[in-house]
Amino acid sequence: MPQEHSQPNRPGHESEMDRKPVSQDSKHRGSGKLEGKAAIITGGDSGIGRAVAIAFAKEGADIAIVYLNEHDDAEETKRLVEEKRGRCLLIAGDAGGEEFCRKAVEQTVNELGKLDVLVNNAAEQHPQESIEDITAEQLERTFSLVQCKMSLKLKFVSNTR
Repeated sequence: MPQEHSQPNRPGHESEMDRKPVSQDSKHRGSGKLEGKAAIITGGDSGIGRAVAIAFAKEGADIAIVYLNEHDDAEETKRLVEEKRGRCLLIAGDAGGEEFCRKAVEQTVNELGKLDVLVNNAAEQHPQESIEDITAEQLERTFSLVQCKMSLKLKFVSNTR
């Protein structure tokens, strides 16, 4: 991996990146397609998650952002969401943990009144020069977060209906 693009384990802190991802489309105005809906977006503090949060807010949704520990990024995303729509809840913690997922869904329903949309965007990478350098622990964590925890989140969300 070229040095200028390398970061330690990801998720990373978008606020520290030299080249930041584009999170907003100034031409998209929103048309109320998600008016009255509540969404929880894991990994919603930066990158694709931030873009989804902003787009959903433009469409009228209330947003709960689940993020790991990138507090500056999360606060900036909250500011951008509130600028577009109004309600944005920040929930810091590890989306890879079953008990945290249950509590995040519960907190979202308690504070936003309901939960209509679940965006499973949380992910983690461990950049390596070669695939042979990836440890079993890194691989397990990556797949656990992306695959297995999706089922857990769906389990808790289905109980809110």
